[in-house]
Amino acid sequence: MLSAQNISFSYTNKRIISNVSFSIEKGKCLAVIGESGCGKSTLLQLIYGLHDLDGGHIYWNETAVLGPKFNLIPGMEKMKYLAQDFDLMPFITVAENVGKYLSNSNFKMKKSRITELLALVEMEDFAETKAQFLSGGQMQRVAIARVLALEPELLLLDEPFSHIDTFRKNSLRRRVFSYLKEKEITCIVATHDSKDILSFSDETLVLRDGKVVSNGFTKSVYKERIDFYTASLFDDVNVISSVNLGFEGDERTVYLFPYQLKVVSHSKLKVNVVQSYFKGNGFLIESTFLNEKIYFESPLPFNTNSEVYLAI
Repeated sequence: MLSAQNISFSYTNKRIISNVSFSIEKGKCLAVIGESGCGKSTLLQLIYGLHDLDGGHIYWNETAVLGPKFNLIPGMEKMKYLAQDFDLMPFITVAENVGKYLSNSNFKMKKSRITELLALVEMEDFAETKAQFLSGGQMQRVAIARVLALEPELLLLDEPFSHIDTFRKNSLRRRVFSYLKEKEITCIVATHDSKDILSFSDETLVLRDGKVVSNGFTKSVYKERIDFYTASLFDDVNVISSVNLGFEGDERTVYLFPYQLKVVSHSKLKVNVVQSYFKGNGFLIESTFLNEKIYFESPLPFNTNSEVYLAI
């Protein structure tokens, strides 16, 4: 189990992480989400022990995680951290990079392990290629295989699929997160991509300006959407008064995703269509209501300036 208790950290005089607390059980996946610069990467680095805390405590299986003031070599045993720079050795092969920290005492077992991991990230055809000749996405896949080589108990992933082509990203995501579940590897992933969150993370931590905005089961964070910021991290979001949705005597702000609105014959929410965007399985319609943007989904496009009634 990993536990962070009221941790804070500053670069010089700038506070990056402020009184953050959370915990995660063995074998679970926690997604850390938020806008750029909110402290996601720094939080992972603190968990790994790359910085000294200004305050608070981090415990991994009841052992305190300490920074460079206490450890000659930063980092915690049984933890692995995949940063955004990959840190591959450019002049050795893909197979050598993946097997860099594996023991040579049983070469046959080592070779089998390397083959297994390269197959996991779909890089087996590049085993003898030197890392310097790989694309960014290929390097990222090799880096994922390398951090998995010693089967860590806790894996820290910073934007792990950001350089990978869309056509390959979906299958790779399924492969990697299924592998982590199978091996009961605890995972914390910092990401901008909601597809890394909804299907694969058990819990989600929302950061803003280094502070926790929301923390809980992923489905709950998604459904409750406690504010516009949290909702906007998942999709386009509409901010609508409940009165305009037909809820009399219950005036409050409602945050709705485009798929939650449908076209009806008549309602209080009459919008003016601005643009229709083809999405493959239908259209995302941009419209306005009282000078505010409203987005909804439709199987068919609408003409610009046409009036449409919407409801939940």
